[in-house]
Amino acid sequence: MKRLLLCGALFATALTFGQKDAQKYAKTITAAELKAHLTIIASDEMEGRDTGSDGQKKAGRYLIEQYKKEGIPAPNDAPGYLQPVSADYMYKVGGERLPDSENIVAFIEGSELPGEIVVVSAHYDHVGMRNGVVYNGADDDGTGTSTLLEIAQALQQAKKDGKGPKRSVLILHCTGEEHGLYGSQFYSEHPLFPLENTVADVNIDMIGRHDDAHNKSSDYIYVIGSDYLSTDLYNICEKANYGKLALDYTFNDRRDPNRFYYRSDHYNFGKNGVPSVFLFTGVHDDYHEPGDDVEKIEFEAFEKRARYAFAIVWEIANRDGRLKIDRDGNGNPK
Repeated sequence: MKRLLLCGALFATALTFGQKDAQKYAKTITAAELKAHLTIIASDEMEGRDTGSDGQKKAGRYLIEQYKKEGIPAPNDAPGYLQPVSADYMYKVGGERLPDSENIVAFIEGSELPGEIVVVSAHYDHVGMRNGVVYNGADDDGTGTSTLLEIAQALQQAKKDGKGPKRSVLILHCTGEEHGLYGSQFYSEHPLFPLENTVADVNIDMIGRHDDAHNKSSDYIYVIGSDYLSTDLYNICEKANYGKLALDYTFNDRRDPNRFYYRSDHYNFGKNGVPSVFLFTGVHDDYHEPGDDVEKIEFEAFEKRARYAFAIVWEIANRDGRLKIDRDGNGNPK
């Protein structure tokens, strides 16, 4: 795919100006802390985190405990850090009989533009247990879930230092992704903050391993959807790559038969006109299998990818102007 030209020297100057702080706080995201969170989230105790299950609710309580520990509040309209997603809603949308569940949300208020919202999303459900075997879902999507905890911690530390994000950041742990993107669809239909005030969604789903196309190096990440609505978002994703990952656009084509753009929670933002990017490292032999365990995560590469996700969020939240929507949803100029 052709690279888009940067939108002027002012953009490049602003990005460079914020790079120092971005890198400083990105370094608070460490492989050791990611592993500590993931070891709990993807443990047998969580019973595979199927939507609405006791194990998923236990994982949700762990997430909430971390936000309380860091002093990161819930949004005003989500008491207890919960946005309920009812069994009735999921049945109406997808025809499945599932228990009541909930999105988990946390909120870092912006210092200058608190009414403009950057969403960072990942799903915390997985496929549960089958025939007594736990499908732990370490990569899918324990990695995204752990990354959200670390991004929130880094942003909160910046805020304590008087360098918090200009725009507000909503941390959104979605439920029901594995059954049909239910949690993110519910959020898009019942947003805690108006979608017209939502600047972007950065969605993280499976960033802990490598696929068959990258057997020689794990220093890569798939970037999907960044240029569908906004050239600005594409440029940020290119320039926030301080760790020099190989940015792979293989799956960015909407015609790709894997249809990854339609298969994770960013889709429910993108289809509603919110510039969105999906960060991903591809499927592997343990995808939706019981072997998706913590010991197979490549933590050095995972750390680099999590820091990259943070850098994108940082740049969106701190740039002077909000992202311009200059494309039609398919990447064509308006």
